[in-house]
Amino acid sequence: MTDLLYLPDEDDVTDFEATVVEASADSFVLDGTYFYPEGGGQPADRGTLEWDDGSAAVVDVRKDHGEIHHEIEDVEGDLPTAGETVTGHVDADRREAHRRMHTAQHVLSRVVLEEYDATTAGNQIHADFSRIDFEPADFDDEDLEVIEKRTNEVIKRDLPVTKDERPRGTVEDNVAEGRSNLDLLPDHVEELRVVEIGDFDMCPCGGTHVDRTSEIGPIEITNRLSKGADVERIEFELRED
Repeated sequence: MTDLLYLPDEDDVTDFEATVVEASADSFVLDGTYFYPEGGGQPADRGTLEWDDGSAAVVDVRKDHGEIHHEIEDVEGDLPTAGETVTGHVDADRREAHRRMHTAQHVLSRVVLEEYDATTAGNQIHADFSRIDFEPADFDDEDLEVIEKRTNEVIKRDLPVTKDERPRGTVEDNVAEGRSNLDLLPDHVEELRVVEIGDFDMCPCGGTHVDRTSEIGPIEITNRLSKGADVERIEFELRED
């Protein structure tokens, strides 16, 4: 098992040391990592691994039965052996973009739930834009203006974003209807990582997030697409102040 060191609340760390468990020409497994593996609509981190007389680019990160595989390219030097120490460098700019985008997605999703009683059916985070699918929904241009305005109002409140692990029962008792898919989780999962945005939103989530909503900056809705009966997709970007 690889320790996910960024959980529950160290998702601002991008430089770290770890011990090699297994190393091959195309993949490293470490005892612990701050690299985020793809999941929950958020892409994997990118970056580099370095060791004595060697280095490699991390081009993908994926989870496989509890182990995190760092897929690598551009290897320089001999591969390290099990037990050796490597230094990881997560692409900090990419990580920060994902943190901002993912927290923005939570805010926007809660706004739509409150204003239109539409739940998030799916989402995909990117560094330059993101999308969320809502259902049931049938937005018009005026609706998009309301959603963008309300989302930016919440962001400007500079709400604290806390990330911690809580008992499943506590989460089930307190999470708003429409802000989780707890019924999809196996019964044996007893602790959940929860992202709470001030007094505005609480949602189980394993992704990376900012520490305060003001770090997101304003969002701009750039597109709306129909994705079938009662399903609407909203695409958005982050703007500079």
